[in-house]
Amino acid sequence: MPEIEIRDRNNSIVEKVTVSEDVFGREVRADLLHEAVVNYLANQRQGTHAVKTRGMVRGGGKKPWKQKHTGRARHGSIRSPLWKGGGVVFGPQPRDYGYKMTKKQRRLALKTALSAKLRDGELLVVDSMEFDRPRTKDMIALLKGLGIDNGSVLVVVPEKDDNVYLSARNIPRVDVVRAADLNTYDLLVHNRVLMTREALMKVQEVGG
Repeated sequence: MPEIEIRDRNNSIVEKVTVSEDVFGREVRADLLHEAVVNYLANQRQGTHAVKTRGMVRGGGKKPWKQKHTGRARHGSIRSPLWKGGGVVFGPQPRDYGYKMTKKQRRLALKTALSAKLRDGELLVVDSMEFDRPRTKDMIALLKGLGIDNGSVLVVVPEKDDNVYLSARNIPRVDVVRAADLNTYDLLVHNRVLMTREALMKVQEVGG
């Protein structure tokens, strides 16, 4: 069974806990991780891009000149796609890029990402992470004490904690997420993952 070290704010090991083999002992599935990342990014796309077709462009209701005997090509509207200022043919229209992965696939991808982070030594667990008030300096001191202040960090908390969130908000490349909202993309895009003991328990519940 995999084991995870629980550390204090000074980076000293206070305990070792056994974690779920099903969540933290998975083989890496690169194909599944790729699918989960592409799915996440597709679902984040707004899809609000749009251009005007000839039916949307203003004007052009009158035929520019008569059909025959002018010596010029026949035209029915100055808003034809052939004209400058006319409509666009087959241009982008608002659409939803999102698609669904099955619940089984999403959970397996999350477990694979967690297993990879643990195996690569990129997952740290602290006994507690409590701040009396929002203070960026305190969060920086915590990250520096744990030796993870030189890269991107994903901080995982058990429940919404405004003090933690506000303390990390102004630190570049540091993000805070609830255990229930943890996803494969966030895990892979950050160099390190920092979570509390309580968040670790909740992640195991979510993963299971």
